[in-house]
Amino acid sequence: MSSSTLTGLLKHVAGIFPSRRAVSVSGKFDVTHSRLNQIVEDAAAQLVAAGVNPGDVVALTFPNTVEFVVMFLAVIRIRATAAPLNSAYTFDEFEFYLSDSESKILLTSKEGNEPAQAAAAKLNIPHISAALPAADSDIILSPSPAAADTTTLSKLINHASDVALFLHTSGTTSRPKGVPLTQNNLYSSVQNIKQVYKLTESDSTVIVLPLFHVHGLVAGLLSSLSAGAAVALPAAGRFSASTFWSDMNKHKATWYTAVPTIHQIIFDRHLSKPEPFYPKLRFIRSCSASLAPAVMARLEEAFEAPVLEAYAMTEASHLMASNPLPEVGPHKPGSVGKGVGQEMAILNEKGVLQGANVNGEVCIRGPNVTRGYKNNPDANKSAFEFGWFHTGDVGFFDSDGYLHLVGRIKELINRGGEKISPIEVDAVLLSHPEVAQAVAFGVPDDKYGEEIYCAVIPREGSNLDEAEVSRFCRKNLAAYKVPKKVFITDSLPKTATGKIQRRIVAEHFLAQISTAKVPKFGA
Repeated sequence: MSSSTLTGLLKHVAGIFPSRRAVSVSGKFDVTHSRLNQIVEDAAAQLVAAGVNPGDVVALTFPNTVEFVVMFLAVIRIRATAAPLNSAYTFDEFEFYLSDSESKILLTSKEGNEPAQAAAAKLNIPHISAALPAADSDIILSPSPAAADTTTLSKLINHASDVALFLHTSGTTSRPKGVPLTQNNLYSSVQNIKQVYKLTESDSTVIVLPLFHVHGLVAGLLSSLSAGAAVALPAAGRFSASTFWSDMNKHKATWYTAVPTIHQIIFDRHLSKPEPFYPKLRFIRSCSASLAPAVMARLEEAFEAPVLEAYAMTEASHLMASNPLPEVGPHKPGSVGKGVGQEMAILNEKGVLQGANVNGEVCIRGPNVTRGYKNNPDANKSAFEFGWFHTGDVGFFDSDGYLHLVGRIKELINRGGEKISPIEVDAVLLSHPEVAQAVAFGVPDDKYGEEIYCAVIPREGSNLDEAEVSRFCRKNLAAYKVPKKVFITDSLPKTATGKIQRRIVAEHFLAQISTAKVPKFGA
């Protein structure tokens, strides 16, 4: 195995920590690092026998199960490309993603997935299901290949340049773009994550994020396995607030990573149904969306652990920046910390480097960054200008080198020439003691070009109304930043990973007040 491949790293770790727990299926069984490696090798040999070749794209749609973990690692072991897909997709979505990724095989759990299988059948893509009944059994594929092809497998040597993972961007402003990530991209990213959080074989976490998304897959699962640490998968195959802390306690968890929405759910559960005791955590990690300082403070007080906000994206194989552990340096509320494992710069529109406290586009380059979008020369031309990858985010470095994000370039609200950061407005809204969740967004306006609106979910039992939200905003924001309209609601539209996308929120609430003319955002 090449020294700079994720597959080689995991094999090496299995040799160092053979008897340590790697994966727990909550309430069922545990698998050690050595045993996981054996199961993966067997599954890989079966995939070779089933006709999967190096370079083939294999789509996987599973809940958060041990079968997904095994089959993902088996696919990349045979130099094929894993393309995880959300099991909640519709037929049309599966058809698009299977076609766009040029998948050769669809892998599912033994229970299957009807929309995925129907889409695969339409595209003449074979379907194979996988099951692991117990820790001491091999993976069972159906239909099963005639015999595992161990001879061919032994000759397959993983290379750093192998495309191991194929994901799509979340498509906040346009149709999703395909992002190929190599073995070396993933190797570099997990090393960066291990380094900044000092992950070791003594660590343990519970996976709360979907493994079809880069956050849960790379930060939660792969970084843990590559450190010789352990992960627990909820029995239901997905996050459950009612079982989260019992799983954390049972598996002696030392940390967890989640999006702000899930942190808020966990905190609300703590307020309404506190646990008898909580595990002693080294840290809590937040990523994939902005974490309001008020929410960070509530989490730290409730769970007595530092909350470290990070900054990541699919094109960087996840991690780009993070606040450090307390023993390394301060973590700053409202900041996503310092760059980790890659070069990071703030550039203006002409590619000129900006100084401290000056806004510009956040740009990166390093071994964790994708080499380019698949079959998308226009996107690649704009994304890789001036020798850097352009994230599409606006931010600045403070005098200590900590990165502060202002917002997505296309999400900044231009109200009569004044650029407003929706993240700043979110933070003020979330500092209100009766606000559980909130999001600010821009809408087209005849007078100002854009106007600012917001949607707010009050805390349970609260009588919060629009007038109180507006009063609070006028007290804490400059007049031009105060939302013109406030929607009080009990839910916000989110992506499958729990991320709130302003474009979708804007469309959702505008549709409620104007069926005649709903603007098309990002068209």
